[in-house]
Amino acid sequence: MNVRTSRLIFLLLAALTSATPPGNSTGQRFVVVFPENIAYYYPTSSQNKVWVTALHNATQVTVASQTQTLNSGQTSSFNTDVELKKLDVPGSQMNPPYEAFSVSNDTVQVTSNKNIIVQAFSMRKLSIQTALVIPTDKLGTKYFIPPVPQILGTTDGPVTPNVTERGPFRVIIVNSQQQNTVTFKGQGETSVTLQSNQVAQIWVPNDTTKQVVVSQFPVAVLFSHPCAMKYGCTCGLLTAALPPARDRSVKFPVPMLLAQNASVLQSDNRSSSVVPLNLNSTLVESSGTVVLYRPGLLLTLIPETEFASCFLVPSMQSNNGFIIIVVNKNSTSGIHIGTSQLQNPMWQELDGTDYISTNLSVTSDTTVVWHESSTMAVYFVANQSNLWFGNPAAVISSTPDFRGCAVTAEVVEVQSSAYSWTESIGSCKNETLELISLSDGRFQSQICTKLRQDSPQDVWIGVRRSSMTGDWYWLNNNPFTNTNWADGEPGGVEEGQCAVMSLNNNCGWRDEDCCKAIRPVCYQGPELLKLS
Repeated sequence: MNVRTSRLIFLLLAALTSATPPGNSTGQRFVVVFPENIAYYYPTSSQNKVWVTALHNATQVTVASQTQTLNSGQTSSFNTDVELKKLDVPGSQMNPPYEAFSVSNDTVQVTSNKNIIVQAFSMRKLSIQTALVIPTDKLGTKYFIPPVPQILGTTDGPVTPNVTERGPFRVIIVNSQQQNTVTFKGQGETSVTLQSNQVAQIWVPNDTTKQVVVSQFPVAVLFSHPCAMKYGCTCGLLTAALPPARDRSVKFPVPMLLAQNASVLQSDNRSSSVVPLNLNSTLVESSGTVVLYRPGLLLTLIPETEFASCFLVPSMQSNNGFIIIVVNKNSTSGIHIGTSQLQNPMWQELDGTDYISTNLSVTSDTTVVWHESSTMAVYFVANQSNLWFGNPAAVISSTPDFRGCAVTAEVVEVQSSAYSWTESIGSCKNETLELISLSDGRFQSQICTKLRQDSPQDVWIGVRRSSMTGDWYWLNNNPFTNTNWADGEPGGVEEGQCAVMSLNNNCGWRDEDCCKAIRPVCYQGPELLKLS
């Protein structure tokens, strides 16, 4: 494996505790597309790669006709020569027809027997882009298309399809397994029928006309230009995967690292606009699509409602790669990069916000960023030869866990029926769970945080007093060293022989009669990603 050096930038922001829990980027079926990079006829061939990361042992992965078996935490790279070409539509030599689709079969199918993460990498000459690929079961049927940004040398003059840097932006629509009808609504309305795994491209005008893609079945949608002008009279690929439409307004924090010379491309049910970014206010609110643009980079922004706890950052051989993390400034402890906890960072206050930032260099070929107790947003960006590229990092888990990155979250269940302490053990086992043993102080705190949201009540936990010695012990045989007894508890050996936990502010314990009918807390531990 190649070793890379990346610089880590943290931007920290409050997460909404009442927000809808985010999903993740994992799945078992993906359709990957590589947008045209510079120009399909360019003399230097593209290097297009599909990166696959396994989250479980014995994961069988198939990319096109190539098959490999990977274990937890392993990443493999698959090469492909599949790439989209210029739109093949009539009358496109001088004036682009904006209501005509070009359809092809230029996609790469990725399947697996267990959940995986899929990322795409495309490089031609100095034109580099990375992308997170969303699994087919997490796509949408409605997408707001952002307006075309103002780019000197690309969108500031006449559109000429035959000159790659002067050609129009395009919307790329990737179909999944079933036949699908897709409609593009802009200045007019046009539809296309796509077969399984097909991809459609359509040009979009250089204005702020509100544009929407709607489909019969879920699709992926990308916003792209093959060779937008950047710096030093060079052009390169711009691309961003768009999120499905939302049904409510949400807030998007803008990373300060990228705020200089940036604008925000916004589109929702009402309007479409390009807004220069105000450095004194880096929080954008919208119910639609929000994409940050700066020369060389289109970056889909992550709303607070989609913060998560564990992310995978792609493998890059670059000295100028950055990870941008967004989390509450009161939650700076508990951030980990792989197996190492962040130590003594230099924090920078972002005036007027709840954000702080710091830099850290990291050496790794694949980086896992996770938080013990909070959620955050994570991006990967890089700058090579003054050319930017990057994407939101892949979400592995949305559930914080002090033990690591939980690819399968712990199960904590307060049963609806009350039992004796002994009966509770059997009731939990009937659901392939166990009566919970809280033998670790951090574990106690994590469980208390989850359970005390319920109304105050008593629940059985897996601790009992020995009839022979009078000593307390855990059902899982862990040492009985960390305790959380309430004031005055426990009583003497002549009192209760079992223990209950009160779901109040600090989840204190007390001894209780083992025959009393009380609801048990049943538990199953998480499956953690192997970290190197």
